[in-house]
Amino acid sequence: MITTPDTVTGDALAGLRVLDVATLFAGPLAATLLGDHGAEVIKIEHPRGGDPSRTHGVQRDGVGLWWKMLGRNKKSVTLNLSTSDGQELFRALAADADVVIENFRPGTLERWGVGWDVLSARNPRLVLARVTGFGQFGPYANRPGFGTLAEAMSGFAAITGEPDGPPTLPPFGLADGVAALTTAFGIMTALRARDSTGRGQVLDMAIIEPLLTLLGPQVIGYDQLGVLQQRTGNRSGNNAPRNTYRCADGQWVAVSTSAQSIAERVLHLVGRPDLAAQPWFASGRQRAEHADELDEAVGGWIAQRDRDEVIAEFEKAQAAVAPIYTAADVLEDPQFRALGSIVSVDDDELGPIRFQNVPFRLSETPGRVRTSGPPLGRHTAEVLARYGVDAARLEQLRAAGAV
Repeated sequence: MITTPDTVTGDALAGLRVLDVATLFAGPLAATLLGDHGAEVIKIEHPRGGDPSRTHGVQRDGVGLWWKMLGRNKKSVTLNLSTSDGQELFRALAADADVVIENFRPGTLERWGVGWDVLSARNPRLVLARVTGFGQFGPYANRPGFGTLAEAMSGFAAITGEPDGPPTLPPFGLADGVAALTTAFGIMTALRARDSTGRGQVLDMAIIEPLLTLLGPQVIGYDQLGVLQQRTGNRSGNNAPRNTYRCADGQWVAVSTSAQSIAERVLHLVGRPDLAAQPWFASGRQRAEHADELDEAVGGWIAQRDRDEVIAEFEKAQAAVAPIYTAADVLEDPQFRALGSIVSVDDDELGPIRFQNVPFRLSETPGRVRTSGPPLGRHTAEVLARYGVDAARLEQLRAAGAV
């Protein structure tokens, strides 16, 4: 249960117990965000292999690096939910939990005897977050669902890419990440409602929906005007100049002119006040119709200067610019350092490692990264001991394949 925030350690969610039974990637990341603020997150993994994120992406000495970030602030417990012993242990764990996060296909928990009816009967205050590609009902509910499909169906891919190129998918888990943030918000909303009603509830999170919301006025624009946004590369249909530009030293920068005053400053900086004086320059939409002319002016000026000079001149003019970074640049950037955006953690397997920190700061309870992702099953004995599983019983369960 939620307790009074610990203002010394920053653990605003201290006392909250979360069972993370999800995999790849939205559900587990939502649990990570709760763990960042002090919730005890018990990661339930299959005894054979664990969360697939352990083997996704790059590895060092056979240790998955993605897992080290995704599994931070979690306790790893192995449990085979397809066995009767595993199911009974899970029911005991859920009876003592505030939140369960799962992403199995609809009906799977029910088939195992650990569905909402069973869990809520034993723990009426439980919040069950169900994170699937298409939600718990509807014609697509039983389809396999991944973030890539959400990026396609939400309309994201259709408006991303060059005008004469194909629809483009992001090279990272965009839909999963947006769904994770939304899931964490949904869980906290349900917990807040529980404060008033005393009852938990089910959160039905379809990964196709949060990214659809993030895309803004695509649906209402078509509904009211029959307009479909087209692919424009790095340009915007709402303002210009807005693009990426190559500098003389081969580095790249991004320029944004969402505000009219910024657009005017940029054109004066690059020596083209005549363009800023044109009648069409007075609105972002009209500026976007003259993107070729504006890109030529801004891009030509930038192409004659190294990146450091470009950024210095833009800053002097109070115009909006940013360097195009790689992960290597992020680690060295003074702004990210000032914010503490990257944290260093001593990992049992790899030694000192660095990855992203808590993604926002609270003045009184800022949250923290306490541990990196643990080895598979590291906390099985510790956690199950709370429910009467001693060493001898644990060996029996292991022999039976239940843990």
